[in-house]
Amino acid sequence: EVQLVESGGGSVQAGGSLRLSCTASGVTFDDFDMGWYRQSPGNECELVSSVSSDGSSYYVESVKGRFTISQDNAKNTVSLQMNNLKSEDTGMYYCAASPVKLLPSACADFSTWSAYTHRGQGTQVTVSS
Repeated sequence: EVQLVESGGGSVQAGGSLRLSCTASGVTFDDFDMGWYRQSPGNECELVSSVSSDGSSYYVESVKGRFTISQDNAKNTVSLQMNNLKSEDTGMYYCAASPVKLLPSACADFSTWSAYTHRGQGTQVTVSS
């Protein structure tokens, strides 16, 4: 059974940093893509960043140069270092795992995506300007 547990969210002022971590069980990073989706206060949902089983990474344009995704195979964790945070980064961040490629707009239909995706319970990030 796949279990994903997020930690590290919180409230920060614009320009600050946070580090999100996802501890995974039932997942082998060699076989799964791992990533972070964000649901904004307006309920828009998007893939913020992911790392594929082949090691390649993806970042949505708005976070390039500010966020860094990494994984620790020994600890089975995936982390998202978020620097120079902006108010538009506010949202609920979900760790997700998939044996197939994580798609950027997969969570546009959030309820369906939630029903068919391995994801954690989410961690809230609030950035105040």
